[in-house]
Amino acid sequence: MMDSFVYSLNSTIPIFLVMIVGGVIKKLGVIDEHFTNAANKYVFVAALPVLLFKDLSRNDFKSQFDMSFVLFCFITTIVMFGGVWVMTDLLMKEDSMKGSFIQCSCRSSAAILGMAFIQNMYSDTGMAPLMIVAAVPLFNVISVVVLTFKADGCKSEGVAYKNVSDTDKSANIKKAFINIAKNPIIIGILLGLVSSLLGITYPEIVNKTIDSIAQTATPIALICIGAGFEGRKAIKKIKPTVIAAFVKLIGIAMAALPAAVWLGFRNQELMSILIMVASPTTVTSYIMAKNMNNDEVLASSIVVLTTLLSSITLTGWIFVLRFMGLV
Repeated sequence: MMDSFVYSLNSTIPIFLVMIVGGVIKKLGVIDEHFTNAANKYVFVAALPVLLFKDLSRNDFKSQFDMSFVLFCFITTIVMFGGVWVMTDLLMKEDSMKGSFIQCSCRSSAAILGMAFIQNMYSDTGMAPLMIVAAVPLFNVISVVVLTFKADGCKSEGVAYKNVSDTDKSANIKKAFINIAKNPIIIGILLGLVSSLLGITYPEIVNKTIDSIAQTATPIALICIGAGFEGRKAIKKIKPTVIAAFVKLIGIAMAALPAAVWLGFRNQELMSILIMVASPTTVTSYIMAKNMNNDEVLASSIVVLTTLLSSITLTGWIFVLRFMGLV
């Protein structure tokens, strides 16, 4: 139990501290808003796609393919996004927050945190790569759809948002398909999958270049979150932030984990599912919210809070699963 807690702290607290560094250097004038906007664009267009390409292209999915596990991850992802989307539309009054709330309540740090976490516990990543194949592309595709449809509900300060007509909805459907097709993160995922399935190997000089770019994704994204975090605005959105954090870290897992246990998933499989449904909101959520004209203040607040609390909640979930002899 203590080992899990220490590892959770070592995994999540440094992430939180890098965010703080971003906020501090912004206040000191080392970086400015122009830098953070450009850095956000770089992470969205280059670093994160390369990171996902690297993680996926270097795993052998064919040798460990398990259709029942893939289907479970696939269906669970659709159900949790659909459920949160419906409940958000029914219960949330402020349209401008809906896109960020939905994606941040569902999108886990599966690719960035997940494999490292499982490897620490089991010495190999087990089923984590398959979970990433089943869930991460869907995370991104559904998020693009959500953010595309909800962008019209957003507003900048002093600019009123508009109701979306049937014509606008048709335009949004077309726009969603276009956004999916040209989304750099989805392109990186697809290229990584193709590379893995075809067994393509690259020269060392190419691999080192890929590694160098991929390593910049997480720290730059975290610095941008810290630099862009606006405390006063975030406090005004504390209620949706706390609700989203509860849904992300506890609520969805309370439904998904019993179903996974009932279907017979254990050990690495169950840990992969836990990471999929209960790890902190991925920094990609903030990057995409900002780049797709949604509420980046709410997105950054949810990323910060789920990262801070996840060391406690993940440890709690692991304790429960170990106590029951499931992992």
